[in-house]
Amino acid sequence: MLNRRDLLKLSTTLIAGAFIPLPVKTAVTAPQGPFRFCLNTSTISGQNPGLLHAIEIASIAGYDGMELWINDIQAYLQQGKSIQSLSSFLSSKNMRVENAISFTEWMVDDEAQRKAALTQLEQEMKIVAALGCNRIAAPPAGVTKDQPINFQKAGARYREILVLGRKYNVMPILEFWGASGTLYNLSQTLAIAAAADDRDARILPDVYHLFRGGSGFEALSLVNGKVIDIIHMNDYPASKPVDEQTDSDRVYPGDGVAPLKQVLRDLKTIGGTKVLSLELFNKNYWAQDPLVVAKTGLQKMKALVKEVAG
Repeated sequence: MLNRRDLLKLSTTLIAGAFIPLPVKTAVTAPQGPFRFCLNTSTISGQNPGLLHAIEIASIAGYDGMELWINDIQAYLQQGKSIQSLSSFLSSKNMRVENAISFTEWMVDDEAQRKAALTQLEQEMKIVAALGCNRIAAPPAGVTKDQPINFQKAGARYREILVLGRKYNVMPILEFWGASGTLYNLSQTLAIAAAADDRDARILPDVYHLFRGGSGFEALSLVNGKVIDIIHMNDYPASKPVDEQTDSDRVYPGDGVAPLKQVLRDLKTIGGTKVLSLELFNKNYWAQDPLVVAKTGLQKMKALVKEVAG
């Protein structure tokens, strides 16, 4: 992430016109059907392939799209490269950017901190809009742990960034973290989305976080289909108690004990096309060839979808 000094430098660059992040028309078309497949670059980040090579790996592996991390995009731009060149590279690889992973502190109580976060979020929205991406993650970054949530206040803050997102057609999707100690459960996330009182409210579930935060999996069937665009796909082992598991314990979908077939059936039933994004942080996978890891994850997701579809 950029600190405030770096953010000011980036803002100055934008104003100076070194690159102008205007929305880019792309020839990439979204596949039809109940599911499409996406690679979150965290899955191969331990191999340090670099942004362009990560995009190339996702393309060769056969993914429909990607989730890119804002800090990787910013690092690319800080090398003196343009957002237009990145957009062109994505198009050349037929890669659609489904979502951007952001950590702006939009939900915090400190008003000065939150104001700075909104400025940062707006700059990030401009950047990802230029890549043809229409979503950006909105997790509970920076929020004090183990503090009860004021759902009306959190809903008003979420509504504020939804209004901001409509300026750039980049909508923030509300993400919960199972071990956050604050926003960790699907029920809390749905309460904040309802409190926002905004038809563009969306949530970003994650199989591991549904497990880690004690949400369970039954409530997914209660959600209106349009509320979920993307789900982070992964699995977890039975070998550790829930409160001892961390992000690095995530395994390929189907290699753990998560009820993934039920999850996929429920996602299919509630309607709409869902992006299944492989998000792993497994150090054993990071020691392997990144293309092999990407291909393996995609094959395992497709095998599960085939069983559900059949």
